[in-house]
Amino acid sequence: MTLTSPRSPSGLEIDDVHLSYGRTRVLRGATLSVESGRTTCVIGPSGSGKSTLLRAVNRLTEPDSGDIRLAGESVLDLDPDRLRRRVGMVFQQFNLFGHRTVLDNLVLPLRSVRKLSAAAAQAVALDRLAEVGLVHKADHRPSALSGGQQQRVAIARALAMDPEIILFDEPTSALDPELVKGVLELIAELAGRGMTMVVVTHEMGFAREVADTVAFMDQGRVVETGAPRQVFSSPESPRLRGFLSQIL
Repeated sequence: MTLTSPRSPSGLEIDDVHLSYGRTRVLRGATLSVESGRTTCVIGPSGSGKSTLLRAVNRLTEPDSGDIRLAGESVLDLDPDRLRRRVGMVFQQFNLFGHRTVLDNLVLPLRSVRKLSAAAAQAVALDRLAEVGLVHKADHRPSALSGGQQQRVAIARALAMDPEIILFDEPTSALDPELVKGVLELIAELAGRGMTMVVVTHEMGFAREVADTVAFMDQGRVVETGAPRQVFSSPESPRLRGFLSQIL
């Protein structure tokens, strides 16, 4: 499997973002800097705001205040379709169209968002499926695939948009244990190719080995960031030390 290099990875700045669902404050001034071409893994307890932070970057949920900048440009000022071409997202539950073939799941956004012709969209889709080792499943429905294969299709779909950054929201948490390794290896290869990525994950081994930066979130804030060795071996904040003591 050989993955193509991204066209032009971009850096991301999340600056003092607040977001509430009704009276429930989910993000409370979240701030995070993601370098271009680097992989940032976001860890933290359930309910700390990790997934909401990713959804705010892609404007699936609108922040109440603060700013999010991609390559220096506020995503809050961008047309959502244009933004979602530049920012790929891979979800925990795959989010594939069950009534469409695997190939159609890639072709549809290429036609509707990138505005490619039918022939060009199919060519790109087949190339991306080949990169993740699933071109032979192009005519299958997602339900005929394993969970790991469905997640590979979702990654291929994100890659097909030729994004500047890809967000992964717990990409292995819905998979059976024996399927996790293959998906993580695919994400690790993307990291090696220089894609800018933010990966919300509970796989601490993956974060330790693949991330350039690890960010720990708790109660809607990014409490601590650093290189994996620093975060896992010499955590500074009591909250991070307590979190790691429970899971390692």
